[in-house]
Amino acid sequence: MKTNRERFCNREREFVYEFKVGSQCLELRVPLKFPVQENASHLHGRRTLLHSLPGFIDKDLKEALSQFIEEESLKDYDRDAEAALEAVKSGEVDLHRLASTWAKAYAETTLEHARPEEPSWDEDFADVYHDLIHSPASETLLNLEHNYFVSISELIGERDVELKKLRERQGIEMEKVMQELGKSLTDQDVNSLAAQHFESQQDLENKWSNELKQSTAIQKQEYQEWVMKLHQDLKNPKNSSLSEEIKVQPSQLRESAEANGRMYEEQRKLEESFTIHLGAQLKTMHNLRLLRADMLDFCKHKRSQRSGVKLHRLQTALSLYSTSLCGLVLLVDNRINSYSGIKRDFATVCQECTDFHFPRIEEQLEVVQQVVLYARTQRRSKLKESHDSGNRNGGSDDKTKNADRNYLNILPGEFYITRHSNLSEIHVAFHLCVDDNVKSGNITARDPAIMGLRNILKVCCTHDITTISIPLLLVHDMSEEMTIPWCLRRAELVFKCVKGFMMEMASWDGGISRTVQFLVPQSISEEMFYQLSNMLPQIFRVSSTLTLTSKH
Repeated sequence: MKTNRERFCNREREFVYEFKVGSQCLELRVPLKFPVQENASHLHGRRTLLHSLPGFIDKDLKEALSQFIEEESLKDYDRDAEAALEAVKSGEVDLHRLASTWAKAYAETTLEHARPEEPSWDEDFADVYHDLIHSPASETLLNLEHNYFVSISELIGERDVELKKLRERQGIEMEKVMQELGKSLTDQDVNSLAAQHFESQQDLENKWSNELKQSTAIQKQEYQEWVMKLHQDLKNPKNSSLSEEIKVQPSQLRESAEANGRMYEEQRKLEESFTIHLGAQLKTMHNLRLLRADMLDFCKHKRSQRSGVKLHRLQTALSLYSTSLCGLVLLVDNRINSYSGIKRDFATVCQECTDFHFPRIEEQLEVVQQVVLYARTQRRSKLKESHDSGNRNGGSDDKTKNADRNYLNILPGEFYITRHSNLSEIHVAFHLCVDDNVKSGNITARDPAIMGLRNILKVCCTHDITTISIPLLLVHDMSEEMTIPWCLRRAELVFKCVKGFMMEMASWDGGISRTVQFLVPQSISEEMFYQLSNMLPQIFRVSSTLTLTSKH
């Protein structure tokens, strides 16, 4: 049958069109290969330009060409169908095999015959966890998570102690060698010892890294299996004793709540909250908070001595699979890794507690690197194409060289996202790339860092992130050049830009109430904090309270 199809296809037919120009009779002959892959209108237009045909025959020529292609194609289909039927009648094609092929093709392309997708293990686990965390078993889950957290913390503590002892011992050895330098030892001996010390540190760090990785993998598997088993046991009405066992004790919750409340008050000494309304006609209410705090305070677990129940994480756990997620913006450099600065500190916090729902931070960063590599390859090819096609000015050379130089890095204003279930108060981290330009006092609303904030807020709207924490000054630490006028100008710029972006949100998500937290570094003065607090209601429209009094 395939041979018959090939015989009827890929054949040339000649299209003949006759027309008159005055008293002269002309004829147009065009060879066409069937099946015709090109649109008839495009084919007609190309022929008109190629042969300089007069305009008055355009409509008639187009109709004749379309009719010719349609008629010849139908003839081919008819011949192909006749040949197929003859092959079946003559026994050349097995009828049962043909019927099964048709049935399979129909079932695969028709939705009603498609088999339902089988849910994955991650989806099943997510559904089960969501049910359990909204049940009296939530305390049991949080207690178990806290026990795992303590176990990993102790392991990390042992690692730090061992690394510290190694560095101290190596420091003493190096000091002795430096005293003998020039006497019995040479520079080569010092370099050799330094290389040995570095290799020893690497071996020890790799040993502990593998041990931590193995421990977290075991914890994750145990936890997921235990959650699934608990869910099955709770479905069984005979397990009434189990239901009684996991009921929450109110007295313990109140005690833990008071302890956690004191911890929060100690941690966040300066905080101001505002309620605003944005929008021209249909106004949307939003909550704004100004805090003097460290960004990582929203990620770190707090160890309570009285109880393992971590109530400050309860809301985070309840909203893990919900439409009310919490996000955080971290300002990072253009390298996708966790080796230095706040990236290393953030990765350290992530490693302190096993993530039972999402891949480890290292695995997520590896995926981001692969995506960035693919995106850079596409962007580089496009830059080269534009450079080759429009080689008019020298600027394109610089762009191409810049793309080659930063091949594996991201650009200022771009960001990547990591997901977490093991952090104290956030589910999503936005790693926004910034450069040293943010430390200058002359950035504008079109700066890449500001535009990056806009894109982050847009992602929040499209992915159900209702609480987002933003570094107000676009820095995590203060430096000498960041004077009071610098801080006031930067805060005013960010306040005004975020206000504009939040007003855009109404067109992005239909006007959903959100919470935006502006964070300033802990080293900022109390006076500066209250100046920023007074600036916020001047830029945003803060809701005023009404006092109702009754007339006597």
